[in-house]
Amino acid sequence: MEYIVSDKDVFVRLDPGEEIHESIRSLSDEGIESAIITSGIGRIHDAEVAYLDAEGVYQKTKYSGPVELLSTQGNLCPGPDGPFTHIHIVMSDDDMNVLGGHLFSATVTVTAEIHLRILADGVKPNMMCRVAGDGAFVKLELRRD
Repeated sequence: MEYIVSDKDVFVRLDPGEEIHESIRSLSDEGIESAIITSGIGRIHDAEVAYLDAEGVYQKTKYSGPVELLSTQGNLCPGPDGPFTHIHIVMSDDDMNVLGGHLFSATVTVTAEIHLRILADGVKPNMMCRVAGDGAFVKLELRRD
């Protein structure tokens, strides 16, 4: 992974074999603790994607073959066990069938280019965090100072 920071914008390039969540969480080691993921494109494989059903249970599907990463949104913030990423993606297979959902994991095949916006100017890292909820759901908690 390589990244550059320009003001509050972070531009990340992931390389083959890197896992998206792990890579973005590693930015917290560089002092980037709270950020919004605004976009991301690339080529990935072993993408585990899910939706949250009415009972609050994630229904997961794994796409082993390479797919095109068309869009990425989410956030990076402190969580109950360290840095936490919540990411949703839109992807397409080689037949141009488009799918999307909550991303549990994905490995970069060729490249991934991701933009994040650092939260600053009065937003302290502890004002946006993840807390354990019911089941596998980890909810976003917003706190005012």
